[in-house]
Amino acid sequence: MIWQPPDPADLWRAIDLYLSIAYPASPPTAVRSRLESLRAALPESLYASPSFERLPPASPTKLSLRLGNYFYPHMKLVIERAPDGSRPLFRADTHDRHVQPAPDSPETAAFAQLSRENQSMSQRIEAAWDQHGLPTFKGFLREDLARRRDAAKSGK
Repeated sequence: MIWQPPDPADLWRAIDLYLSIAYPASPPTAVRSRLESLRAALPESLYASPSFERLPPASPTKLSLRLGNYFYPHMKLVIERAPDGSRPLFRADTHDRHVQPAPDSPETAAFAQLSRENQSMSQRIEAAWDQHGLPTFKGFLREDLARRRDAAKSGK
């Protein structure tokens, strides 16, 4: 891996917050099993766990953990490198934009509703991470804009 993933304690905080929003009750067996596998990993091998999907596989800059939500099993907690390479960022990937039904399909309205609900869920999860001091892409953008604004004010 060519970048540092987050501290394991931050990962577990991110997972706990994600689950508290994504599942009003207990997560399904597949998610619990995935998390048990992660808990069994030694801290130094946590990010090598097969529970994570890696992109690109040989030298990942993005790790994904499929946690789903109570109405859509494919949503993911994503850890990716910040654009400037300075740190890892958390993102809740709705994982529903890669495929869309044809506009005249009978499933179009239901899929659009699913996408809206997933987007709302993603925003709530990322807002909770941000509120609890976990790094997100939106937080990175806010900080970057503030740095640029401050640099412009100081004439640099």
